Amino acid sequence: MSNPPETPPASPGIRELVVTLFELGREITSVLDLDELLHKIPLLIARITKFQAFAVYLLDPRREGLSIAYSVGYPDGVARTLRVKVGQGLVGAAVAEGKPILVNDVQADPRYLEAVPGSKAELVVPLRRKGRVIGALNLLSDAAGQFTETDEALLRQFGAHVAVAIENARLFEHEREYTSTLQTLSEMAREFGAILNLDELLTRIAHLTRRVIDYRTFGILLLDEETGELEMKVAVRYGDKVNLPRVRLGNGIVGYAALHREPVNVPDVAADPRYIKVVDDARSELVIPLLLKDRCLGVFDLESPELDAFTTSHVEILTLLASQAAVAIENARLYETIRANEDRLEKEIRFAQRVQAALLPMELPRRLKSVDVAARLTPARGLGGDFYDFLAPEPNSLVVAVGDVSGKGVPAALYSAFAGELIRSRTFRRRYAPEQFSPAGVLASTNTILHERQLEEYFCTLCYALFDLKRRIVTLANSGLPYPIRCTGDTVSQIELPGVPLGSFAGSTYDELSFDLAAGDLLVFCSDGVFEANDALGREFGAARLLQVVSEVRSKAAGVIVDAIFAAVQEFRGDTPPNDDMTAVALRMTA
Repeated sequence: MSNPPETPPASPGIRELVVTLFELGREITSVLDLDELLHKIPLLIARITKFQAFAVYLLDPRREGLSIAYSVGYPDGVARTLRVKVGQGLVGAAVAEGKPILVNDVQADPRYLEAVPGSKAELVVPLRRKGRVIGALNLLSDAAGQFTETDEALLRQFGAHVAVAIENARLFEHEREYTSTLQTLSEMAREFGAILNLDELLTRIAHLTRRVIDYRTFGILLLDEETGELEMKVAVRYGDKVNLPRVRLGNGIVGYAALHREPVNVPDVAADPRYIKVVDDARSELVIPLLLKDRCLGVFDLESPELDAFTTSHVEILTLLASQAAVAIENARLYETIRANEDRLEKEIRFAQRVQAALLPMELPRRLKSVDVAARLTPARGLGGDFYDFLAPEPNSLVVAVGDVSGKGVPAALYSAFAGELIRSRTFRRRYAPEQFSPAGVLASTNTILHERQLEEYFCTLCYALFDLKRRIVTLANSGLPYPIRCTGDTVSQIELPGVPLGSFAGSTYDELSFDLAAGDLLVFCSDGVFEANDALGREFGAARLLQVVSEVRSKAAGVIVDAIFAAVQEFRGDTPPNDDMTAVALRMTA
């Protein structure tokens, strides 16, 4: 039996080409930058065959045509503008059939379309990826018969590697763009959050949206929940503003998206009966609702003069942007509401301050001689709970009342106005029942009425001093105000006279103390805000410091004494804000 004939070894040229093809495939699939990849393809192909011109054609996403992504040897104008329909020319035919086409005499083939003058041979290999054709490699030569079946086979194998590399580069570029887009959206969200003026915010949203989608026409419509209408707040076309009538919820494409709270992408508005024509050349529309939890605040509305202009990626990106914009819009609206309320409250507080100031005495009652009186009140906030009054219920008499209501602000101011009016009314009843409305009687009567109002969280401390300037006697009653200071002769001390705050308990009674008055005698009344003023270390100003200040200025005019007290407290407190209203009243006997 004879031995079977030996298979002849492959020629060295074929073996080298196979090794080269393997190396080229590995090299091309290692490139992830699409531009770099396209530039590298003809350099690698030149290692396996000769050509005079080369182009990579890529199919557009809608598979309507092929354009040149990169070329060598093509005229510049042709490379930029040439578009080939699927089935048109040799390139279009190869893509349509999904098979390579080798023509060594292009003038004899009726399918040939001239792109590079002088070309005589053409080799087209479609780029296939997972059963889909994504483009083609096109080689041209000025020599007839240039390309062989071996060239076709090698380029077909190389084309498979190129298709994989292009898909990988596109995926990598898509991920990189998506990551960059997310970073851009994050930056935009921060910028949105910093804008609290609604008109400014909406205009900024329109401008910043161009960073993620290059729109032709863009509008922001906000929903008026009272009327159920969408109102155009910002509308931009080619950089100019356009107007759009109000749209009822549910009407039109924008109304439908807002009502159903879902994006609506219409590739051809002419085929959609919901479309409301505003822009003459609009052919496609994308509407994204501005959703905040279960509420729709409005919509983004984009229109394009191209059919099917908006992609799934646009929907995803604008949906993310819309959610961020909705939060910013709501914040801006809340801020505007708060600002409007603050402006209103500020006006009301200014008026209340004027009313409260008007309730304080502007000067002493007339025809009073031999006394020098001064007072000063500074609230911790715009309105305070401290008050004072000078009253003359009878000839040659003067009542000094200094009160301090618990709490601060508007409630304390209202309570103090009520308490002050009670003190005034009961003081003037003394003309008819002096025994009943003595200092202790006035406090007891006021306490009863305040307690009956059942405002348990509020109470009032008050020192009530009745000066009989004819008999030169002062009678005091106190309901918890810090002990007043008395300067007589060489003595500077506090008058210890305790009492239950007004309004705290029913049936409270109050003690009285009486003193003779002499020329030069001084009485100083201060609220808690003076005694309890804090410095930066939390220490209180205290009675000892106040006694020292009064002792140093006791011979001065009453106004100087009051100013000295406030100056000493301010120096002690430094930059520490006041923790309570401050009131000081000084009365000196001048004769």
